[in-house]
Parts: sequence; structure tokens; C-alpha cells
Amino acid sequence: MTTPPARTAILHRMVMQDHVCPWGLKAKDLLRRQGYVVDDRWLTTREETDAFKAEHGVKTTPQTFIDGRRIGGYDDLRRFFGKRVRDPGATSYRPVIMLFAMTALMALAASQAVYGTPFTIRAGEWFIAFSMCVLALLKLQDVERFSAMFLNYDLLAKRWVPYGSVYPYAEGLAGVLMVSGALTWLSVTIALVIGGIGAVSVFKAVYIDKRDIKCACVGGDSKVPLGFVSLTENVMMVAMALWMALEAGGMATM
Repeated sequence: MTTPPARTAILHRMVMQDHVCPWGLKAKDLLRRQGYVVDDRWLTTREETDAFKAEHGVKTTPQTFIDGRRIGGYDDLRRFFGKRVRDPGATSYRPVIMLFAMTALMALAASQAVYGTPFTIRAGEWFIAFSMCVLALLKLQDVERFSAMFLNYDLLAKRWVPYGSVYPYAEGLAGVLMVSGALTWLSVTIALVIGGIGAVSVFKAVYIDKRDIKCACVGGDSKVPLGFVSLTENVMMVAMALWMALEAGGMATM
């Protein structure tokens, strides 16, 4: 039985002393995983790259050719193989799902380390507190951009603009205090205020005004739609604040 000839693809990609195109590496890896032998042709200077683009009438590299046909760049190659191509402007809940999954695992791990079991009431408290800290951290990466998105719907920020810049610091402080169990009166107050105002603001914008806008909950570059996720974030803060207030008053036990 004869072995069928290997399929060959020609890949033109930038490989320079100060720059190796990451999409070229991705294209090469994808071709190999699809069973192709790659004729890897490097574009080693800007002049060589510009000449290649002009010759083939393309604006970007890498460029892949299979059986004499130009397939295109990395996204085009994925389409050629029937694979999904991510739309950078599409709505995505992935950042929020992964964030809450990670903070839940962190809380379970912390509970295991402290109490010898992952399943404790304290683990639930830590989950909310860790989530607040990470959400605040994402917002703090670009406070200006976050506050601009936040002003689209938050009722207090619309009346007092600096609140949009204060919010992520307040959320982070409340989260840290809740993790430590220190200054409960302060963390409870902050969480009740920002969580309560946030919940009302989101509910009004989404369920009363029927607005279709992006949520600033995971920072200023979010593709998450305003709605259930942001409402959940705020309700979690309020619930945690009420629970800690009851706990401090001796009405709840660990």
C-alpha cells in the first residue's frame, strides 16, 4: 500500500531580527496540525515585506498558499479549515465566567488551607470578596476608560462625575477589608452604597429604559452587555454587606 503524498502549503511570514510575527507562528502551527508540510518562507526585512505585499496585492502577512491558491492570513486559514473565527466586536461572557470560576477556586483553596475543607461559609464570603478585588483590579487598569463607560448608566456618576473614578478604588478597598475581616463597619458601608446604587442603576438602564449598552463591570474594554452580570455583581456586594453586618451583630455564625 502506497503512502499518499504529503500535502504542502507555502507560508510567507515576517521573521526579522527585532520582530517575529505571532500570526505567522500561529498559521504555521495550524497548518502542521492539519497535516500539511510547510514550505516556510521568511520575509526578513521591511523592504522585502512591502515588496511581497505589493506583488500579491495584500495588506498584511502572513499569507498562505495551497495548491497554487492564495488562502490569505491566519483568520482566512482558519475559515479554510472550517474553524471558528473570533469576532473582536462580538458580545462575550467568557471574561466574566472565567473570572468567577477563578475566584471561586481561590476561595475553595483558601478555605482548604485554613479550615482543612473547601466547603465552608467562609469560602462563600471569600468568593464574593475575591471577586470584588479582581473586578476592581480590571477597572483600575484604565480608570478613565472605565469611568467613561460607567457614566453611560450609573445614576450617581451622572450627577457627580468623579464617582466614576472613585468607584473601582472603593470596590477594591471593600473587597480587601472583607477578605481580612477588618473594619467591618467601613466595608459594609461601602458595599451597601456602591452595590445598592449600582443595582438600581443597572435595573433602570436595562429593564426600564431598555438600553443596549456594554457593561463596565470588567473594565473599560468590555464586550459584556449590561444586564444580568452587572446586576449580579452589585447584588453580591449588597448581600455580602448585609451578611457581614448580621455576622458582626452576632446574628449569623460561621
